[in-house]
Amino acid sequence: MRAARYYGVRDVRVEDVEARSPGPTEVRIEVEAGGICGSDLHEYAHGRGAVPTEPHPVTGESMPVTLGHEFGGTVAEVGDDVEGLEPGAPVAVNPIVWCDDCRSCDAGHYHRCENGGFVGLSGGGGGFAEEVVVPAETVLPFPESVPLELAALVEPFAVGLHAVHRSAFQTGDAVAVFGAGPIGLTIIQQLRAAGAGPIYVSEPRDARRERAADSGGDVLIDPTVDDPIDRIVEETNGGVDVAFEVAGIELTVSQSIESTRAGGDVTVVSLFDEEVSFQPTSVVASERTLTGTAAYQGGPRSAEEFGDVIRKFETGALDPELLVTSRLALEDIEDGFEALLDDDSDEVKVLVSP
Repeated sequence: MRAARYYGVRDVRVEDVEARSPGPTEVRIEVEAGGICGSDLHEYAHGRGAVPTEPHPVTGESMPVTLGHEFGGTVAEVGDDVEGLEPGAPVAVNPIVWCDDCRSCDAGHYHRCENGGFVGLSGGGGGFAEEVVVPAETVLPFPESVPLELAALVEPFAVGLHAVHRSAFQTGDAVAVFGAGPIGLTIIQQLRAAGAGPIYVSEPRDARRERAADSGGDVLIDPTVDDPIDRIVEETNGGVDVAFEVAGIELTVSQSIESTRAGGDVTVVSLFDEEVSFQPTSVVASERTLTGTAAYQGGPRSAEEFGDVIRKFETGALDPELLVTSRLALEDIEDGFEALLDDDSDEVKVLVSP
């Protein structure tokens, strides 16, 4: 079968790899589409280290690996011990990889696994391929009323949902979101669905501000024109209740902190290529809370946040189509990476179909 394999920085090769049959508790899936994620971009552009160069402690694989951890498709074959899934069923896949033998796994926090990772980054196959074999407990039914290619969007929306869960957000809170890339947009939609208001969005790109407005942002700020801290603090009488940092640069870390009220809450969602600094007194003196968030519930808890997202896709509470800007064939995947890395591009989410 054809698969996109990561060999190193700016070196992704579409090549033939051997397909495999599922084990007793596994499912083989024919991939409908996969989404290019920010994590994929970091790895492609910088070699951030998510792809193992030595055998991964769970998958046993090392570079080159098949990429793609945002994906869905159709069940093609199930293992002998699998129940509740039948060939032909549309599904989404939670890509968390876990060891089930560390302190975090023992506590049920499989997404924090000390030895963990993701299908499509850590080995174990990936969504940028014609087929993939995954554990049955990570496979979730996807509604037939929603286009199957949008199953690839469940993963980024689960990231946004988990970020909201990690924050101190309560219905009715004033919120600020710094960065309207794919994850920023999912957070805006999740906040709108949860009854936030008003939602301030700081984003320098015109096209992304427009998508933020369509996603539920109330006040759109171009930080190259207006100071987002001044505007937010003035309009909210001292700052928002909750802020989300989703841009991944030093400036937005400070802005997200300073835009919250005394006692406010800041959730940092981004992955950073470089170290950043900020003034801790701005957290201490105003008793703000600074929280990190990573991925979403996985392992035996795969259905929790993924299931919530899927239900919201079905009811229309979330609109994944708003994120999709391009669709490419697997053979053209590097074009998608390069377009997303272009600062002048309006791309947000590129879907790749085998």
